[in-house]
Amino acid sequence: MPIRTAPWPAGTPCWVDLAVPDVDAAKEFYAAVLGWTYTDSGEEFGHYQMCQRDGHPAAGISPQQSPDQPQAWTTYLASDDVDSSAQQIVDNGGKVLAGPFDVPGAGRMCIALDAQGTVFGVWQAGGHIGAEVYNEPGSLVWNEAAVPDPDAGRQFYAAVFGYSYQSVEGAGSEYTTFHRGGDPLGGMGALSSRPPGTPPHWMAYFMVADADAAVTAATERGATVLSGPHDTPYGRMASITDPQGATFSIMGPVSPG
Repeated sequence: MPIRTAPWPAGTPCWVDLAVPDVDAAKEFYAAVLGWTYTDSGEEFGHYQMCQRDGHPAAGISPQQSPDQPQAWTTYLASDDVDSSAQQIVDNGGKVLAGPFDVPGAGRMCIALDAQGTVFGVWQAGGHIGAEVYNEPGSLVWNEAAVPDPDAGRQFYAAVFGYSYQSVEGAGSEYTTFHRGGDPLGGMGALSSRPPGTPPHWMAYFMVADADAAVTAATERGATVLSGPHDTPYGRMASITDPQGATFSIMGPVSPG
């Protein structure tokens, strides 16, 4: 199992979390689908739940802060200096919605919109680096942005996080991976590939041991399957909206031939 103990390099998707009206229901759902266990961070941190695989943080779930807060998974991009990143976001046409502020003992963060209105977070690690387990069942395996104008999106994230981009064979002209000098860190593509009316968003992909079993567990608990499961060159995938309205994707091994 890949385990990370050092802060993630700047620009890397390093954490995801979800705010929901019913935390207990979300915990039960994701325990069944992704095999998570939980630790409660306590009243001081608003009973933020650390979702764990084999004792290592994989994601977070928290109570909804206001009734109009959308149910959506938020992707956090690592930064060595969140205050500088926040200024870069504003300078390049984005907007800072909250922060930067300290999370005592854990790190410093902000929540922002990119120049096309896509919500994301920025995380500067302190005692909490973000995800410690990755690329394993029940953990984050991929993040990608879907935006109305991918070229403008690439310009924004290159200016703020220093990304370069590479095309992906067979993925269409508008989809690229983003990099900071090495392996791909995630993907970026056109919102037009999503169902009509879908807002700009970052999608979190979680690895599962069996995509079909995960979809069955999700639908038995009231989720809606938006696509899949279907085999791709990268694994067997499905996109799911949980019973409280948050959409995520899963990736498992390709079906046996």
